Amino acid sequence: MKSTILAAILALSSAVSSGAAFAADTYTLDPSHSQIVFTYDHLGFSTTYGMFSGFEGEIVFDEAAPEASSVSVSIPVISMFTGWEARESHFFGPDFFNAAEGDMVTFASTGIEVTGENTANITGDLTIQGTTKPVVLAAKLNQAGDNPLAGKPWLGFDATATVLRSDFRFGAFAPAVSDEVKVMISIEAQKAE
Repeated sequence: MKSTILAAILALSSAVSSGAAFAADTYTLDPSHSQIVFTYDHLGFSTTYGMFSGFEGEIVFDEAAPEASSVSVSIPVISMFTGWEARESHFFGPDFFNAAEGDMVTFASTGIEVTGENTANITGDLTIQGTTKPVVLAAKLNQAGDNPLAGKPWLGFDATATVLRSDFRFGAFAPAVSDEVKVMISIEAQKAE
């Protein structure tokens, strides 16, 4: 019995050290099916919406140990869409992002706490215009498997977070226009070649 247990431990140890078992896979975001929608209260009269799409990122997904996974995303500020050009121009101006071509919003995970079978809290550093603050994403794995159209492994996640504009030094017009911004994320990612 002891020799059987010892053999199992040695086999597991060898597989882990060689990377043969529990290897994490790298996935790249599918920009055509990845969106970030944000909402905020406007003077108590309405909830206003905006969206980022077409951004890039990478997920290192460890199915056997999800807490060892990671995510990083880079979003061009000027990819923001609100449905009204004058609002976008205002957001890109000095009251808010003060954005130029090439400016990015970035998120890089620093830790993952598994909270359920398909859920986790992903803590990471959100950087906007030179200011970095920790943010927690409440994430859900929607599906992991082969994409029937692409013929390769695919991941799909949804996540939510709340961010304070003033944390990133663009709290103009708060509290009339809410400082709190609710963020909803839906992404798909394909296994990297």
